[in-house]
Amino acid sequence: MTTPDVRLVPHTHWDREWYEPFQRFRLRLVDLLDEVLDRAEADERFRFTLDGQMAAVDDYLEVRPEHRERVVRLVRRGQLAVGPWQILLDEFLCSGENIIRNLELGHRRATELGSAMPVGYLPDMFGHCAQMPQILSAAGLDHACVWRGVPAGVPGHAFRWQAPDGSSVRTEYLAGGYGNAAYVLSDPGHFAGRMADLGRRLTPAFGADPVLAMYGTDHSAPVGSLVELVAGLDRADVDVTITTLADYLRERDPHDGSLPVVAGELRSHAHANILPGVLSVRPRLKQALARAERLVERYAEPFAALWSAQWPEKFLDMAWWRLIDASGHDSVTGCGVDETATQVFARISEAGHLGQAVRDRVAGGLAPQVSRDAVLVLNPTPAARDDVVTVDLEVPDDWRDIAVELPDGSRLPAQTEVRGEQLLLSEALPGEELTAFLPRIHGRELFGSEITHWSCDDARRVLEFGVARHGGDTPFDVEAVRAAVTGARGDWTVRITRAAHRTVTCLARVPALGWTSLRAVRGAQPAERPVRAEGRTLSNGLVTVTALDDGTLRVTAADRTVLDGVGRVVDGGDRGDSYNYAPPGTDTLVTTPRTLRVGTAIGGPLRASLTVERLYDWPQAVDRTADRRTAATRPGGVRLDVELRAGEPFARLDLTLDNASLDHRVRLHVPLARPAETSHAEGQFAVVERGRTAEGGFSERPVPTFPAHGFVDAGGAGLLLSQACEYELLDREVALTVLRATGWLSRNIHPYRAEPAGPQLAVPAAQMVGTTTVSLAVLPHAGDWHDADLMAAAERYRHPLHATPGSGPRDAPPVSCPGLSVEGAVMTSLRRRDGELEVRLVAASPEPTTAVVRGPFTHARRVGLLGADDTLTTAPDAEPGTVRIPLRAWEIATVRLTGGPAGPGTTEFPALR
Repeated sequence: MTTPDVRLVPHTHWDREWYEPFQRFRLRLVDLLDEVLDRAEADERFRFTLDGQMAAVDDYLEVRPEHRERVVRLVRRGQLAVGPWQILLDEFLCSGENIIRNLELGHRRATELGSAMPVGYLPDMFGHCAQMPQILSAAGLDHACVWRGVPAGVPGHAFRWQAPDGSSVRTEYLAGGYGNAAYVLSDPGHFAGRMADLGRRLTPAFGADPVLAMYGTDHSAPVGSLVELVAGLDRADVDVTITTLADYLRERDPHDGSLPVVAGELRSHAHANILPGVLSVRPRLKQALARAERLVERYAEPFAALWSAQWPEKFLDMAWWRLIDASGHDSVTGCGVDETATQVFARISEAGHLGQAVRDRVAGGLAPQVSRDAVLVLNPTPAARDDVVTVDLEVPDDWRDIAVELPDGSRLPAQTEVRGEQLLLSEALPGEELTAFLPRIHGRELFGSEITHWSCDDARRVLEFGVARHGGDTPFDVEAVRAAVTGARGDWTVRITRAAHRTVTCLARVPALGWTSLRAVRGAQPAERPVRAEGRTLSNGLVTVTALDDGTLRVTAADRTVLDGVGRVVDGGDRGDSYNYAPPGTDTLVTTPRTLRVGTAIGGPLRASLTVERLYDWPQAVDRTADRRTAATRPGGVRLDVELRAGEPFARLDLTLDNASLDHRVRLHVPLARPAETSHAEGQFAVVERGRTAEGGFSERPVPTFPAHGFVDAGGAGLLLSQACEYELLDREVALTVLRATGWLSRNIHPYRAEPAGPQLAVPAAQMVGTTTVSLAVLPHAGDWHDADLMAAAERYRHPLHATPGSGPRDAPPVSCPGLSVEGAVMTSLRRRDGELEVRLVAASPEPTTAVVRGPFTHARRVGLLGADDTLTTAPDAEPGTVRIPLRAWEIATVRLTGGPAGPGTTEFPALR
């Protein structure tokens, strides 16, 4: 019998936060790494792999900064393997750009400490996204290492994992998991026999290659006698070498052509649990992360890159640290205790606040170029847009009808939503108390507006202030007011009046990634395709929505594609936990509301809406003893707000659920226009095709619920999403999970999973008692998702125009400034990097394409994903102001732009000066 050749990799899998909050876990981390550093320094034969994520190193060094050089020495000696990730993420619940920034940050931090482990180590993610091989390959990593999601067709320990663009990486499959040798030292007296048994058991999977034995598990440290025990083994029984994961894979041929090929995402249940219920638990975390990512990726960074004199690097770095930290596979997933979820939500909120602050700072820097009686509108999309935006405009009260005027003099329609109240205050005060009113004034701010003028009428005993959004150029001195009212006697009136204004929904025409000004003008301007509201029907010439008697909707496209019954709500029991859904043995499905009210459609010509309100009797909870839902019920309210906007081929839906029940799942059903056996879902840089089943084989029930990030499409029913969601393709319907309420982190006995996924701890906040709102849009269409251009529709839906009041002189000339335009590809990032503009593009197409970027630059070059000079590729076809980049289907490209302006009269961005 051949002696097993085993490479033993001591490691820890460090869940940064999970069944305990972050700081409690960190205390244990510090103890563990103190021990690891001591052992490594005491014996050069010792090796340790630190879980592929730099967060554990950073968390340690924040407490032990004096040990930084010790870490550096061990990394450089090859005893300690760190990176390349910053955090071990969930690949389906964050954006593709978040994945890249995670790798970029982790690689940089690891390099600062000596070197990054050259392995895409992904040991515990709950499945893997389709484009991960391209991301790793483009970052210069030839090897990946995974456990969950590998399909049954992989016979051995390695395969070639291929992305949609055709790029691939050699991938090590961790047979038995990242802890397949975790317990060989639980009793050191049996170490030799257990190592030999492990080697013989795994040898068939490894063939002629040495067996990879991962000695470690969650939050574990190696025993102190490890090196001596290995040295004392009889090599005739088992040959064991202590190594790092990087050193083991360095001996494997990354270009081995004999390996089986696995294409696309890894979501099979064949060899390991993938715990798909994390997609739908605690949906507020998913909503918050999606909002914050969009704020930073598509507003703060691009606007600052193009229009800010200074690049707010530190603020954006802080935002990205928080977004990346929140993407952890035990963080945004929501499968931790309530305290962990609270901390994650706060971290995401801070990232959003930073993004908002940068966006608003840039807009505020542009506002002085726009008259204070106008508004500034910015476009986050790299294509010119005609789109609806709601703004606050100064409008004389005697103007019955208004339109908005663009800088070129053209006029677009407007719809008045609210006429602002002009008299804000009329208060009687004794004259001797007038000075006591003055502390309400802060600088020139009064009641949220700025003072434009004031008067003190002694004869009428009236002190009056006029206010507006901006105070204008007239100086204001509160001490002059004080002097005027000092000594006043008798009964006075203090009045505050605001300049006439209206909240207006208007059509705006904005250049690609540029900005423009809009000013109200007198007189109506008809809409080309007005939105009409009549009875229970909304129509805008592209799509028609009618509320039916049962509370669902009939949505009809201009091409006569009909979705009949949109918005059916189905509630069922859930006796699972945060990792896996499971219905009770005897389920009760609730589909019919107790009461129903359909409102009358209102609005137009640019925006109109209607509301459907339903009240259900949802069972109070699951009776686990009887394995059925309780007979007792609680009211469950569902409000569906439907909106159509001019120029949009989709209906916007805001679904608000008022939940008082426990242990259940609520899904929104959307019918298909035609039969379909497959769905398409947009995720991280790709659109993935899926069927109606999932591959099983391990101890977890395979369920065909799948993730979608930007949209999901099947049978002519396109659903545009505002957050990562879970969906299932049923017979003639798509079911979207909008609420899943559970009270347990993990359950020891689970109908759909044979083994616990964590400790059995109560998580009452995950029951989602209270109000939850989910926003989406429904787009009926002929053809497939590509024919219907769902990418463009999702771009429009998810990235609205941004408006802010002008603050310049009233005689400021109207102005419009173009930015950067992109054709033939999707832009996922635009920022400044190393003094250049960097744009990331994705060929979001099943066919090869050519991306065309236009702007005020003179030079362009393509760089590697991490932007390093040593990963430069062939320069794209470039000419001043235009660059053409040929792309494979689904290829990701990163391009740097320098120089400018490109020609006379061309805008010069601060970044290109």
